[in-house]
Amino acid sequence: MKKDHLYLYTLLAISAIVFIIGYFSMTYMVKVSTNQFLTIQIESSKREAREFAELISFQIANGIDRKTIINDVQKSIEGTNIETGYIGMFDWSGVEICNPNPQKIGKRTNPDESYVRPVDNEINSEDFYDLLSNKKAQGGIRNFSDESKNSEIIYLFPVKNSDWIIASHANIDRIEKQIGKLKFNFLLVYLLSSAVIVILSILLVRFLGSYYEKSLELKNEKLSEEVLNLSKLNVDLANYRSKLNKKTKEESSGNIKTTSDESNKIKNRLLTYSKDKLVTIKVDQVIFIDTENTVNWIYCLNGKKYPSNSSLDELYKSLDPLLFFRANRQSIVSVKGINEILKYGNSQLKIKLNGSFDKEIIIGKNKAAEFKKWLNA
Repeated sequence: MKKDHLYLYTLLAISAIVFIIGYFSMTYMVKVSTNQFLTIQIESSKREAREFAELISFQIANGIDRKTIINDVQKSIEGTNIETGYIGMFDWSGVEICNPNPQKIGKRTNPDESYVRPVDNEINSEDFYDLLSNKKAQGGIRNFSDESKNSEIIYLFPVKNSDWIIASHANIDRIEKQIGKLKFNFLLVYLLSSAVIVILSILLVRFLGSYYEKSLELKNEKLSEEVLNLSKLNVDLANYRSKLNKKTKEESSGNIKTTSDESNKIKNRLLTYSKDKLVTIKVDQVIFIDTENTVNWIYCLNGKKYPSNSSLDELYKSLDPLLFFRANRQSIVSVKGINEILKYGNSQLKIKLNGSFDKEIIIGKNKAAEFKKWLNA
């Protein structure tokens, strides 16, 4: 259940991040792309207006009749008002001479009827975009009185040797539809790409999660095995103590006899000294023997420790192997001194001792098997 909640929260977090970043990225890309589209539209309209003006000027210079020129221009532009941009022509008084819509010919175009007017013959695409988006005056674009108009004059170019002016119109309705399609395509790509990123991310999270879950399960299985082994060791320790107690009772009652060799070899007391006095220590009171700075110390249940002149090998040979184990080069531990057996490092064991001594004995992995066999004897 917790794992499902984790996947859910991960999905929500990734979705929020992807969609928020994607939204701002999409908005920026829409504006950049729209500005590029409007820049192309403006440059195309300016070029078309100049070409028409130069062509008409050339025809006038060659003596072609003006009515013929007007008729030719009208035929070439008639019906083009359905495109994003088109050309019109009027005289200096503002009367339409040529227009894609024949019904507008002869009508006057007042200065305040145009949404856009050039500033130094230049129109900024960002200002044009703001006009389309917010209907607000920016730069060369000014306020207008009739918001229902669907076309704007974005560029004017005079015809030489005449009182005619070529006007480039922008078809606002068509441009807004083009921009709407552009926004829709960006939105569609944004939603699809965001959904794919989120799905792939959650699949990757689940894949990595399952991989680490398997590794954790293997570690848990190994840990469980080690716990069981440690439990078995501690059980073996308890059984071993009970066997020793039973054997001690039988020996004290005379049921078991030891050979003279064994009795000569194994000591019941260890001879040591404290300051200037000789001290005898009962073996059953010894917790462990340890080497510190080349000196062997015998630690007892009463919390005291005594130095010994004998080497660790000599001491171990004089002790009962059923009661004492050579843990490592520096330590001999008594079965009575073992309080708890713990796992330590890689296949090593750590022994916590009885008594007030703050010491721990480490059994290396080479000795661990022998120690287990000793406890299970």
